Amino acid sequence: MGAIVTAEGLRKSFAKRGATSPPVLDGLDLELEEGSVLALLGPNGAGKTTTVRILATLLRPDAGRATVAGLDVVRDARRVREIISLTGQQVAVDARQTGAENLTMMGHLAHLPRRVVPDRVAELLTAFDLGDAASRRVDTYSGGMRRRLDLAAGLLTRPRIMFLDEPTTGLDPRSRQALWDVVRDVVEQGTSVFLTTQYLEEADRLARRVALVDGGRVVAEGTPAQLKSQVGEAGVELTLPSPSDAARLAPALDAATVDGARVRVPTDGSVAHVRSVLSTVEAVGVTPEHWEMRTPTLDDVFLTLTGHVGQTRTARTAEVAA
Repeated sequence: MGAIVTAEGLRKSFAKRGATSPPVLDGLDLELEEGSVLALLGPNGAGKTTTVRILATLLRPDAGRATVAGLDVVRDARRVREIISLTGQQVAVDARQTGAENLTMMGHLAHLPRRVVPDRVAELLTAFDLGDAASRRVDTYSGGMRRRLDLAAGLLTRPRIMFLDEPTTGLDPRSRQALWDVVRDVVEQGTSVFLTTQYLEEADRLARRVALVDGGRVVAEGTPAQLKSQVGEAGVELTLPSPSDAARLAPALDAATVDGARVRVPTDGSVAHVRSVLSTVEAVGVTPEHWEMRTPTLDDVFLTLTGHVGQTRTARTAEVAA
């Protein structure tokens, strides 16, 4: 399928105390293929939210051009807004109303025919596992439930493109997994999804393509597998009892590299090659404390291309601590 969202040379700066600050976007180019998920991945301040706000017609770019379903986001802003939905970082629901009341109100604001609204609200409450909580006030909902209700509101009009700006930030692992399932279902039903995230695992699991942005530009783009291949190949990693054991083992293994007590051997991932490596280890007479097959991850891509550590490990640590 062709691109349903495009950005070419987008630039955006914001005035700061009478002076122009460094550009938030500095010539950003990207494409979202119809019927797929594109993850815009980058550190804080990289320009992710600014990109979303331009594509959703909430900001005008200083330069460059962007289209949504062939419509120019500046010249055809009203028509663009008719075919998209935007879920921002903050949940936009009324805590004093029930879940059903929120969706009903938003259905009317979206100019859905009145006869259609009740059935559509019931359909979405069921789809987002909120049926039992439909008559409860939203201020009694958990964070994950509120986020699901927010996403449901964005689907009332069956948008062609859904913009999700860091939708799972602050959610616990179970709620995050539930939202991932929702996103997959949305895409299966034909909606294209433009996702910004700091969670590397999220991009890896959901996106057909990932655009890595840093300093207001896309520094790498491709499928998760293509990006991972840029930073190395799979390897068998062995942790030995001591650096001297590692130094003794390495010469017996082709192309092995040593880092302290750790030895890494490139592999094609086949059972035969891994078995050969382990047989060599056994023949040398050293016993690893631990070994594993390791392939490059988006963490590696993120760190290699931006110099920043990704958020997956940080998020997990925070969740365990909580």
